[in-house]
Amino acid sequence: MTDRTRAPKDLVCVGAIAGAFGVRGEVRLKSFCANPEDIASYGPLFTQDGARSFTVTLTRAIPQGFSARLSGIASREQADEMKGTTLHADRARLPSLGDDEFYHADLIGLTVLDTGGAVIGRVSAVHNHGAGDILEVQRPGQKAAALLPFTREIVPTVDLASGRIIADVPEGLLE
Repeated sequence: MTDRTRAPKDLVCVGAIAGAFGVRGEVRLKSFCANPEDIASYGPLFTQDGARSFTVTLTRAIPQGFSARLSGIASREQADEMKGTTLHADRARLPSLGDDEFYHADLIGLTVLDTGGAVIGRVSAVHNHGAGDILEVQRPGQKAAALLPFTREIVPTVDLASGRIIADVPEGLLE
């Protein structure tokens, strides 16, 4: 662990702890990496606020993730306390992305405009339930968020430098 804190923009979520595994302090680890086992190579990994860090050692593949050892976690009780904790890597340690690839963290907060320049809303989350990424867009004056498939057809432009996304929303999708 470390007392050094990191700015949230410097960190990208790469996994989450799903609970304890066994009785000797191992955790169930869900990896959000394109190559799931790469999560251990981006270390140390940090809590969301950057206040704690862990070296990760994968011990074996298990259904829906890995069992892993985290430095400083030695008992089942300590592992149980970590349940629900997201783990973040320094952005500088992550691989470079291709032209049409984005870290979810970079999309959250972007303004979404339609092809005519009208504001649709702001990206509040990115979900993936197995069939592809979906942008959750909070719309001004609306309680319910809009869900936009993150495909080239519907989202032809992502401009990180200007903080905006251009969406060609099919008729009826936002109603």
